[in-house]
Amino acid sequence: MDYKETLLLPQTDFPMRGNLPQNEPARYAKWFSKEKSAYAKMIQNRENAPQSFILHDGPPYANGHIHIGHALNKILKDVIIKTHYFFGEKVRYVPGWDCHGLPIEQQVEKNLGKEKKDALPKSKIRELCREHARKFIDIQREEFKSLGVIGDWDNPYMTMKFKFEADIYRALCGVADKGLLIERSKPVYWSWAARSALAEAEVEYEDKEDYSIFVAFALGDEAKAKLEISSDASVIIWTTTPWTLPANVGISFSPDENYVLTSDGYIVAEPLHVKLVEQGVIAGEVVKTFNASVLENSFAINPLNARSSQLILGNHVTMDGGSGCVHTAPGHGDDDYKVGLRYGLEVVMPVDERGCYDETIVRLGLLPNPESFVGEHIFKCNERILELLGNSLLKCSRFTHSYPFCWRTHQPIIYRATKQWFVAMDEAVDGRESLRKMAMKELGKVRFYPKSGINRLGSMIENRPDWCISRQRDWGVPIAFFRDKTTGKPIFDTKVVEHIATIFEEKGADAWWDLEIADLLVENSGYNPENLEKVMDILDVWFDSGSTWKAVLESSEYDSGSYPATMYLEGSDQHRGWFQSSLLVSTANNGIAPYAKILTHGFTVDEKGEKMSKSKGNVVAPSDVAKQYGVEILRLWVGTSEYTTDLKISDNILKQISEQYRKIRNTFRFLLANVNDLEVLMPIAQMGALDKWILAHAKGVFDEVEAYFREYEFSKGFALLNHFITVELSGIYLDISKDRLYCNAKNDSLRLSAQSAMALIAEKLMALMAPTLTYTIDEMMEYAPAILKKESVFDVLYSPFPMIESNFDEAYMVEAREKFFEIVDNLKKEKVIKSTLELVIQTKSPKISALEKVDAEDWFTVSKVIEHDEADEMGVFEVAGDSFKILKASKCKCPRCWKYRSKSEEELCHRCNEALHG
Repeated sequence: MDYKETLLLPQTDFPMRGNLPQNEPARYAKWFSKEKSAYAKMIQNRENAPQSFILHDGPPYANGHIHIGHALNKILKDVIIKTHYFFGEKVRYVPGWDCHGLPIEQQVEKNLGKEKKDALPKSKIRELCREHARKFIDIQREEFKSLGVIGDWDNPYMTMKFKFEADIYRALCGVADKGLLIERSKPVYWSWAARSALAEAEVEYEDKEDYSIFVAFALGDEAKAKLEISSDASVIIWTTTPWTLPANVGISFSPDENYVLTSDGYIVAEPLHVKLVEQGVIAGEVVKTFNASVLENSFAINPLNARSSQLILGNHVTMDGGSGCVHTAPGHGDDDYKVGLRYGLEVVMPVDERGCYDETIVRLGLLPNPESFVGEHIFKCNERILELLGNSLLKCSRFTHSYPFCWRTHQPIIYRATKQWFVAMDEAVDGRESLRKMAMKELGKVRFYPKSGINRLGSMIENRPDWCISRQRDWGVPIAFFRDKTTGKPIFDTKVVEHIATIFEEKGADAWWDLEIADLLVENSGYNPENLEKVMDILDVWFDSGSTWKAVLESSEYDSGSYPATMYLEGSDQHRGWFQSSLLVSTANNGIAPYAKILTHGFTVDEKGEKMSKSKGNVVAPSDVAKQYGVEILRLWVGTSEYTTDLKISDNILKQISEQYRKIRNTFRFLLANVNDLEVLMPIAQMGALDKWILAHAKGVFDEVEAYFREYEFSKGFALLNHFITVELSGIYLDISKDRLYCNAKNDSLRLSAQSAMALIAEKLMALMAPTLTYTIDEMMEYAPAILKKESVFDVLYSPFPMIESNFDEAYMVEAREKFFEIVDNLKKEKVIKSTLELVIQTKSPKISALEKVDAEDWFTVSKVIEHDEADEMGVFEVAGDSFKILKASKCKCPRCWKYRSKSEEELCHRCNEALHG
């Protein structure tokens, strides 16, 4: 008789292979359908939850297709939101997009051609920018949804929506109302390639080759008199920007250092004298030592134009290089500007928005033959200026150094003094603390993941200059204030600006360009339109994104939760960007941070840790991963990676993740298959020793995993889960349970106990993995037996195991099992046995004696465990002083269960006979 048909073998239709690339799109389509919206279900299911989690989305830019960095960011957000959801919390996630800014405007200009763009009205250019942004919002939205990312995709926020633009403007008005919005002429980062001012967040650093020059400025008569010398002498300055020398108006000395006059007639800082001699800049010995204050407010002569250069004192002067005498051009540097304010130095600015010398060169006579320089780009004039310096150029060399570049155009930038709008960091108005102090206090209340994030963001807030928020472009929210033509002062009148905001709500910010001043003024404003002019600058896009808390969280336009948000989550580069701008706009308006937590992740790199680029051919596109492996593999890569550092991804890494996924899927399949006929869970208290052991062990693991997941340490949690699945669950428990599952009677208590333990473990495992492997768990629900079945994954709720009492000595038993299998491996290699069922274990171990005989047999997968010898010894081992003997089974192999416990090979063992015949 073939007894195989009598075994209760595992049964499930849950496929062994996921065929993810083929099957995922259809399931995702269901999640995002209006009839079965997963996000709506998540909201409905937790409507009465006492705790809520609000993740406010940092807006990606609506330009281009998503890349692997986008995928990492959105999947991580999705995993975190779902973690809170499956732990029983109310969640809210409204995705959004940054729509304004230079890249879109540049793309429109590229499509039109510059001449055609310049001929169009601004409203038309802005509409073309809107169309471009809409196109890529639709593209990116579908790409994000294809990653299984769930949120309110039907009503995302967009910074170009009319009401959104109005709220950005209101946030600006709030800054002005607190006295923190100021307009002044000051040197700022200027992108000549983009023809606009930049904020610090828009600056990145790259290597650039520049000149290193030492130039002699001859002392004037008054300065020589102060030094009590009659012979000629010169101050040596050092600079890497020859093109700024025409704008020189001063030379800064350190007030804390002595200076020397050398025998060859040069003045340098005393600590640098020897070094300058070694470099061949000067050759003379020291003939006079003096304090810099001696020369204060006297003059040297600029060798390029014979203009006076005032000798001043500045704390910014250091002794780490150069000559200790700093070329000072207040129009071209922040330190120069600050020291210039103290001394009332002229701000000379001969460079236009394109980075070319303008008519100022001619008007002020800043260079010989100045007309020939007008319209020439400053970087192309360096060599001509070096020639003009003649003998005053003491040394010239080239060197490579880190230099600021525009992160949009990837061209080197300059410092250029222009009239701009700033958010003041250190103004204390109406008894309030300065914005810097308020922001620092609020940061102290924020939880950072990783904790080191506070040091980075805090340092940036502590050291940042006033925030330049104005841009000289077309595509953005206007700094929509009127200026009084008579006084030149802007008008921040509440009724005037709120009326403008109301117009923006209805017509969009385009109205600022489209409507006349009279049409923009509120009725009975008290202002004469003829005496007003519009400010025509637009806002830095970082102000847009920094205002999203107001336009989304404080708005009734979105079901977004409350303000402040629970968490902001972005890449670590946003310490200088969105985290900072959001903090400043929120604190300036309301005195509080817009977030309770900040989480940052690293960047994606290739297998060697190198940055991805098309030229290297190491780019990994999310769409390619989805087509080859499936999105679930990408999500598992995110879940198992240490995301706080740079994340490596490659084909080899994805293959490893796929293998990990296969093990997880097969474990779930085995669990489903073995509980297929379980109808009622056995109470834990009534379960057998092995089942209590695995549940107690699982509780320890799951509790630790829950703690890791609650702190967003997913890689640590998954490492524990994978170890548990591989070692204790699959490697031991599922293996030792097969005999009782397959061979015992259907309703046998040992079988029901094992099935119940498996069902409980499956239930917890599914809930813990649901945030990451949402697709797989949802698929499982279709095939799950009634004891585990839910309508969908979104009906799953994680709850921890209760306390489970187990007297099973795991360490002892695992050691005994390992030592047993070491001997078994040798016996198999020597072909003495084929199966452990051919063996019997003899021991008087109290730990073994305390177990039910069947539990001890199954633990070692042997036919019998006895206390007295029955056959020849085949091996011995010892655990904690207890001896174990391995013996050959003396009985015959049961034709049904294969245990050696039958009287003859044709006869069933007692257990199998009972199972079949009762």
